[in-house]
Amino acid sequence: MLPSQLMSESKAFDLVSRDVGPLPIVNHFLERLRLSSLLTEHLPGRDPRAKVQPVEAIGVLVRNLVLSRVPLYSQAEWAHRTEPSLLGLTPEQLSFINDDRLGRALDRLFDADRSVMLTEFVVHMVREFEVEMEQFHNDSTTITLHGEYKNATGRPMRGKPTLVITFGHNKDHRPDLKQLLWILTVSADGAVPVHFKVGDGNTEDSTTHVETWNLLRKLVGHPRFLYVADCKLCTRENLRYIHSEKGWFITVVPKSRKEDRLFRDWLQTNTPAWEEIARKPHPRLVEGPPEIIKAIESPIPDPDGFRLVWVFSSAKRERDFLARKGTVELAWKELEDLRLKLEGPRCRVKTRHHVAKLVEAILERTGARRWLDYQIDVVQNAAFRQEKRGRSGPKTRWRRTLKARYRLTVTPSTANIEYDSRCDGIFPLITNRERSLLPLRALVDAYKAKQPMIEKRHDLLKNVQAAAPALLKNVGRIEALLFVHYIALTVSALIERELRRAMSAHRIKELPLYPERRRCKAPTADRVFEIFGSLQRHYLSRNGETVQTFHPELTAMQQRLLELLEVPTEAYEAL
Repeated sequence: MLPSQLMSESKAFDLVSRDVGPLPIVNHFLERLRLSSLLTEHLPGRDPRAKVQPVEAIGVLVRNLVLSRVPLYSQAEWAHRTEPSLLGLTPEQLSFINDDRLGRALDRLFDADRSVMLTEFVVHMVREFEVEMEQFHNDSTTITLHGEYKNATGRPMRGKPTLVITFGHNKDHRPDLKQLLWILTVSADGAVPVHFKVGDGNTEDSTTHVETWNLLRKLVGHPRFLYVADCKLCTRENLRYIHSEKGWFITVVPKSRKEDRLFRDWLQTNTPAWEEIARKPHPRLVEGPPEIIKAIESPIPDPDGFRLVWVFSSAKRERDFLARKGTVELAWKELEDLRLKLEGPRCRVKTRHHVAKLVEAILERTGARRWLDYQIDVVQNAAFRQEKRGRSGPKTRWRRTLKARYRLTVTPSTANIEYDSRCDGIFPLITNRERSLLPLRALVDAYKAKQPMIEKRHDLLKNVQAAAPALLKNVGRIEALLFVHYIALTVSALIERELRRAMSAHRIKELPLYPERRRCKAPTADRVFEIFGSLQRHYLSRNGETVQTFHPELTAMQQRLLELLEVPTEAYEAL
């Protein structure tokens, strides 16, 4: 055969590669969650004219938020690189995936009864994955949005109320941008999201807990569960309500409460009989000293009769000291720069009031007002000036003038520093659970060890899934998109929980999941997705017909992860 004939023969073949990645894993969990059935039941009926049904479009969006997190306008590009069968689509439907069609699908999801959908979704998830419902952790964060959103004023849309996108106390430190409030509740068992709500941008956090608690009570079927939240829960109305309804709570007492100040005052002249309850590895230093955690029942009772416990952490004591030290050093440097400016030859600060205003601004901005004192002294500097112009001589008359300059002296506030140093590392917890049912160690562990897990879910939502900014102008679509974010968040949490439970059941302490086969004690879903991210399926075709299909070749570690997650390896071979 001539070379030209060989070249023509080779050109007749075409190789098409489609991304597979961790999609079979995600699909396995979506099937267990029965997401497709849920959407089919609650979204409008099938439209034979539609190229892609709303249920299918929402399914594509969920998978993308779990894995790729690209904006709506890039969904088509992502879908075209992906194996269509794993997206629940046919090859012909890929060309119809675009941001406009996804937006219309979000409109249909907004019109559906999402509260009923959420309840059915969570009830089935709890039963399917046997999620324990004995302890919940609640926290809120802000979803910062870019844009004016002039129409997001809460007015009804197609007969449904909408959210108010407005300014509020922004937890992303962006008071210049409008926002919504994301309220999330997770189980202590694997930090699985069991409830979420989106509130108006100016919603006060403390007003959301009673409604959330009532919804959890309906979900569980009784009030005898432990509800853990941050200091926004600690209002007398919230605590009294949960207690009157036979529920249990744990929260931290804010510094504005009188009980906090009374104990800190008592601590200045008394030595508590701390009870050591735990020693843990240092949270920041691998080879550092262990973190020592102690606790004591408060000698000062709570006015409502609730149980007040003070906790001491050696790691927190170190953080408190370093934070105060850094604050004082920053303020001292700025005040020293101001002092040199006041003593300079071209200082334009002319009054004591102006100097005090500059000093107070520095102390306020740095937060060092409590630990630094200052004094402003007036120094009269004499200056001599000729009465008339010209060259000076023996008969020149000189006029003596006094010019006021200001000398700034900064000193540490020793009394306040000593007072606060005695309180370093302590914080108060309040609960209505008796010590016989909730010992000190379990109480502290419920807040200090389990409550930070919900921050991981907020990080997953905002930084990994990139929920903010939501580049949509339709507030209804934003609400529907956040519902999809919740489903994606739940899928990631369940994958993480199931893998860690399987490791515990098989007595596996570590897996070599990091580069260079470094060990991982607590694998995350995101790390699992990275390990499977490069897998593709290749199609060799000739004259438009598929000649051979090359399935992904799994490594030993990938097969081990599939085994632990109970995902059949055939999922990577099935068409």
